[in-house]
Amino acid sequence: MNTSVFEQFFADCVGNWQSDRTYHYLTHQEIERSQTTFEVAPLNNKQKAKVLSDNVYGQLDNLESLPGFNLGFYTISEKGEEKRQTLNLMFVPRSEDGLILEGDYLRDRAYEEERPIIAHFRFNSHNRELLMTTNYTRVVSVDSITLTNPTLRIRRILNYEKPVKGQPLDNLLLAGFGVEQKVSTS
Repeated sequence: MNTSVFEQFFADCVGNWQSDRTYHYLTHQEIERSQTTFEVAPLNNKQKAKVLSDNVYGQLDNLESLPGFNLGFYTISEKGEEKRQTLNLMFVPRSEDGLILEGDYLRDRAYEEERPIIAHFRFNSHNRELLMTTNYTRVVSVDSITLTNPTLRIRRILNYEKPVKGQPLDNLLLAGFGVEQKVSTS
């Protein structure tokens, strides 16, 4: 697999980021703005092995080559509501078709539910978009990060009501949009 653009995407994501987001709650016609600060640091092989173990994923021999991060974030909404969370995550590529790389996205704690979770990712090396789809108990979250350059990312978060198995995603509950800029720490 040619993963050089994929690897560079994640190398560029390491560091501190400031995000300004707008969430549209379609169930009750509300719009909310928030600001989030992110700290992204690489995982070592021991931490990656723990993420695999937490998800009962099985052992992999190539841990060094797999992107894995500790993600810490702090969010404050315009209403003053705060959320702070830290989690470990990693990506395991499974297949490549031209410019598209797909695989598993593992977390030791999910955003919507406090448990380890395995999701699906799709990376387009042409436009540097990482699309992550997570099936939670009640919703399916489709999260997109497009790296426009090493210091600017565009985010899109779509949460759908979880459909009956085999049916398409069609009942959108939340749409979030954001601009994320890398913050210099020097």
